[in-house]
Amino acid sequence: MNEFLEKEEEVLRMIKTVYDPEIPVNVYDLGLIYKIDIQGNTCTIDMTLTAPGCPAADFLTEDIKQKVGSVDGIDEVNINIVFEPEWTKDRMSEEAKLELGFL
Repeated sequence: MNEFLEKEEEVLRMIKTVYDPEIPVNVYDLGLIYKIDIQGNTCTIDMTLTAPGCPAADFLTEDIKQKVGSVDGIDEVNINIVFEPEWTKDRMSEEAKLELGFL
């Protein structure tokens, strides 16, 4: 596997360790991560929240920055909070839907 793919895989693995404190599912499987862009040593992530006034927003973004920033070769992590497209439970993985009783 080449270095870029390894870095991308490790970034994704770290994102999957970030959990919303109110929901027992990681942010990736919740469908909150819209885009991951790695350019050199910078990782830019577009993500949304389950609701615009989400009280966990600061916690989630800081946890992602810290964990993704720990990946070898990532020196800077930028997170853009976006609300389009709007998040719905349809964005969740099958595993997340099962975990939360939507299946």
